[in-house]
Amino acid sequence: MKGLIVAIQFLTRLPTPRIAVSSDEFAASMRWFPAVGLIVGAFVAGAGWAGARIDPWTGALAALILWVAVTGALHLDGLGDIADASGAAHKDRERLIIVLGDPHVGSFAVAAIALQLIAKLVLLHALLEREAFIAIALVPFAARIGPLVWSRALPDLHAGLGSRFRHATRPVDFIVWSLALFAAAWASPSLLFAPLTFLFWGWWLMRRIGGISGDGHGAGIEIGESLLLAAALLLAHLA
Repeated sequence: MKGLIVAIQFLTRLPTPRIAVSSDEFAASMRWFPAVGLIVGAFVAGAGWAGARIDPWTGALAALILWVAVTGALHLDGLGDIADASGAAHKDRERLIIVLGDPHVGSFAVAAIALQLIAKLVLLHALLEREAFIAIALVPFAARIGPLVWSRALPDLHAGLGSRFRHATRPVDFIVWSLALFAAAWASPSLLFAPLTFLFWGWWLMRRIGGISGDGHGAGIEIGESLLLAAALLLAHLA
């Protein structure tokens, strides 16, 4: 359970006991990322359900605000950094690394974060209209399986936070979370699209950026969440 607490501390702003961990123990906490997604999803779906007692737009706004608050906008920060770096990728690798490490926010980051928040708000509203609370709750869980895949499948973009996760994931972790994903798909079939989102993001990173970093993981979680929300809405519309 120590790994779960560390993962909660890293991925959320939820209160947890203070514990000291080694570098290896911190890296191993990645194995618990999907479990943290279940916690985040419960908060988001709960806020959406409560707000939807007024109307779906209020529910969507409540869910989105809590989504950002619980995660501390951690993944949105990664999305913004990747957007800025992508804009600099046409120059050279050195310039790309410099932009990734720059704490300032560029126009690409602002546009990407704004569009992401708008997309989530609209998708949450549409799903709440259909009372798809289970689908909403499970999206953060599925999206956080992605980093386990990318950390092993993609080369490190540079030595940093993301590179510490390189060898943290074991074969048994892939088996456990893959089985959990397919089990969750019984409740929300749109989760079967999750592996495609992992492949898409990995392909885009390699083509545009050239590898994975902490920002790449965060951005991938954000993109994955939006794509899975869209998939849930599409299936609900076709049903």
